Amino acid sequence: MRLAFDLDGTVADMQSALAREARRLFPGIDPAFLPRSTAPGTGPDAADSPPAEESRLSIGHLSSRQQRELWKTVCDQENWWETLAEIEPGSLARLYRLVQDRKWELMFVTSRPETRGETAQTQSYRWLAAQGYETPSVFVVHGSRGKIAAALALDILVDDRPENCLDVALDSTARAILVWRGEEAKIPASARQLGIGSVATIAECLDILESLDRHEAEEPGMLDRLKRLLGLKSPGPRTSNRGVASAASPAAPTTR
Repeated sequence: MRLAFDLDGTVADMQSALAREARRLFPGIDPAFLPRSTAPGTGPDAADSPPAEESRLSIGHLSSRQQRELWKTVCDQENWWETLAEIEPGSLARLYRLVQDRKWELMFVTSRPETRGETAQTQSYRWLAAQGYETPSVFVVHGSRGKIAAALALDILVDDRPENCLDVALDSTARAILVWRGEEAKIPASARQLGIGSVATIAECLDILESLDRHEAEEPGMLDRLKRLLGLKSPGPRTSNRGVASAASPAAPTTR
């Protein structure tokens, strides 16, 4: 299989890092408007975590001036992308083991802006290696993820942004898997017919990919197997019990 994973919001916790910068820059700002981590709560305070819809707040809730100031501050810092935490610790190390065992071809795609220090590509490479994914292949790309998926001849792209998954469904023959850590009911629904399935965690995604690969020789048709593993109807119109639709992009630079 040829796979691609998005970085920020999918495996890298950019939201928490942006929130820290925003609190420092705008100390009087209402915390409700700050970016929230997408990492699942695991500690004793997990029950007190914000509602799922709040967990997807982004810098789009800041004013345009605040967004520009925030990103300028980020880009002025040396090797800022290497400071991020892994959303699900251990998931990238597991992904690396699967890639080696299953002989998958995997790359990471991102639209990260440049900061001081090393290039965004080099920072991403070093960050991935530090999390346990050795010798990663990283593409810093811009534009339609669907066209990128087509150009890279991908089978599957994993992303946390609904609009990127839509691009993949519309502009390529690849399948998109949406990583959605909020409430299932909150997943946008206008593109259910496109058959974009979703997972709540990277761990769940890896379980599906591993199962898909394990049974490849036993069941015909990778796309049909993927649909079944994601709970999608097949054959017939592509529908999903966890559909997605496009979402508005923030005014600040996107990094997915």
